[in-house]
Amino acid sequence: MDLGIRGRKAIVCASSKGLGRGCAMALAEAGVDLVLNARGADALAATANDIEAATGVSVIPVAADITTPEGRAAVLDAAGAVDILVTNAGGPPPGMWTDWSREDFIKALDANMLAPIAMMQATLPGMIERGWGRVVNITSQSVRAPISALGLSNAARSGLTGFVAGTARQVAPHGVNINNLLPGIHATDRAISLDTGVAKAKGISLEEAKAERCATIPARRYGTPEEFGATCAFMCSVHAGFMIGQNVMLDGGANNISI
Repeated sequence: MDLGIRGRKAIVCASSKGLGRGCAMALAEAGVDLVLNARGADALAATANDIEAATGVSVIPVAADITTPEGRAAVLDAAGAVDILVTNAGGPPPGMWTDWSREDFIKALDANMLAPIAMMQATLPGMIERGWGRVVNITSQSVRAPISALGLSNAARSGLTGFVAGTARQVAPHGVNINNLLPGIHATDRAISLDTGVAKAKGISLEEAKAERCATIPARRYGTPEEFGATCAFMCSVHAGFMIGQNVMLDGGANNISI
């Protein structure tokens, strides 16, 4: 399917690996020029080179911390006018409610709520002026089915979801669509981290922890960054023009939620 976005320009945050990289590659395969961001310069440069070599699109890597004003300014300055924004940031660590201080919550809010909002506030005016734009926020299944060990993530990402619910409907008349993409467990470093925690807590191997989690997923496997990226690219396409303010769950059927 031709997604109708060849020649557009996108910012993809946290895109040196994992789900962000999957989204960046899928957009590049659709002909979208990219500005990629992550904190690790070496991994980011390698990803940029790989995507540019594989697809022929322009790829600009910007190594910066997107959760800081300085990092966002660096990305926005390198990008200029953009048509597509994919926000993304690593999730806060798991734990118990007794583990977290106010500073922990502020850090989670900065990464998973306030940074995406700031990026939208910076890019939406240009999209509105040009009459076309797409924003996809990578959040988490936890905003629809909170996960007990991920209280920091539950709180911060739910706040972003609330912001998007209103904002998406305010900008939709201008041809700008904002939606959220909610990953369940995917084969990324995040999955390894979570499974490692389970393995240590239960005294089992990493492979056994993964097998236990897979057994709870109707698809009986973890998702892949490639299929996640393909979903993101469709949400950024001309074919998703009637999709406004939605929370699209991609979790292999793990959560039996019908609303």
